[in-house]
Amino acid sequence: MYGKVVLSFIFVLLLLISYSIFIGTLDIRSYFFPLLSSPTASPATCQPDPILRVYMYDLPPRFNVGMINRRNTTVTPVTASDWPPWPGNWGLKKQHSVEYWMMGSLIHEGEDGERREAVRVLDPEVADAFFVPFFSSLSFNTYGHTMTDPATEIDRKLQVDLMELLKKSKYWQRSGGRDHVFPMTHPNAFRFLRNQVNDSIQVVVDFGRYPKGMSNLDKDVVSPYVHVVDSFTDDEAQDPYQSRSTLLFFRGRTFRKSEGIVRAKLAKILTGHDDVHYERSFATEENIKVSSMGMRSSKFCLHPAGDTPSSCRLFDAIVSHCIPVIVSDQIELPFEDEIDYSKFSLFFSFKEALQPDYMINQLRKFPKEKWTEMWKQLKNISHHYEFQYPPKREDAVNMLWRQVKHKLPEVKLAVHRSRRLKIPDWWHKR
Repeated sequence: MYGKVVLSFIFVLLLLISYSIFIGTLDIRSYFFPLLSSPTASPATCQPDPILRVYMYDLPPRFNVGMINRRNTTVTPVTASDWPPWPGNWGLKKQHSVEYWMMGSLIHEGEDGERREAVRVLDPEVADAFFVPFFSSLSFNTYGHTMTDPATEIDRKLQVDLMELLKKSKYWQRSGGRDHVFPMTHPNAFRFLRNQVNDSIQVVVDFGRYPKGMSNLDKDVVSPYVHVVDSFTDDEAQDPYQSRSTLLFFRGRTFRKSEGIVRAKLAKILTGHDDVHYERSFATEENIKVSSMGMRSSKFCLHPAGDTPSSCRLFDAIVSHCIPVIVSDQIELPFEDEIDYSKFSLFFSFKEALQPDYMINQLRKFPKEKWTEMWKQLKNISHHYEFQYPPKREDAVNMLWRQVKHKLPEVKLAVHRSRRLKIPDWWHKR
């Protein structure tokens, strides 16, 4: 009797299960074969991008930190234990010091669990990219800024010696230097032999002086200048709009070359406005402090083109939480694939900015609520423009290494194609 009841129960259960499978309400595979997920299953959680593995050439200090302390004549490559601090009294030299902070980020040994975009590897065979720790901007500022011999000869000799060393490396030969990273943020950096690194990944602040065959967005990384004013870390005014009494602020050189002639023209247009501070000034330690206070007390900070489309002033404004007003038709901006500058900056073309009263009237009627929202955005993103040692998560150096990582697929494509093409760049000749 009980046997028949049990058999009947089992039969009914099997019938229900079979029917559920048939109409799709039960996926028996998920019980017995969990790896065979159904097409509608939730996707796996995304893993963070792999860390960029960077091999850094062991260059003697004369190519890098030896320029910071020239009395030190050691030839042994610098390590974390003897990494020198950046001099606090070097003024505007700091704006071109990206090379120092990038090298420092690789020298820094880090801590367990620390999230970084790039780590140094000692085996070049496992490297994704190769960093060349030559302080080309500091070399120009130290030896060549007068553009006269004999000082400039030292800058030239360093470039010659470096290229001789690199061209002997099988890793340079393997890619033609395409996967090698060179920081070159001064417009005259590496000026003697720059054509020899045309294919490499250059870290630049803009493309103002270079033909596209030498520098372009396809392969190069746009970096911020290192800001020279102190960051506004305690900007907590209850009404920041009202606390900033100056409408528009500019303090700097007003006579520049190339597109920078717009500065002299703006000086004539902006003269006579009580709520505008437009002053000719030169970068001294005291003047930098005065400019910092001016930015912190202004709603908008003017950034006209200089000798090149960009300048340090833009990033001084960002860390001062002063809404940048950018007047530069050919400017390129760092991290723009991740950061939308229109959320915290205003842009005027040369033509618009040079119309009498046009730009000022636009700023005067700019809504307080919109300005406050942009001010909050500046506070939220300003950490992306901080260069520091040791580096911190999402700071400027880590953002730059992520940009380098983004360039590598194109680099690999170019390297692989170069190994089999009989007629290089044939498609350009069609």
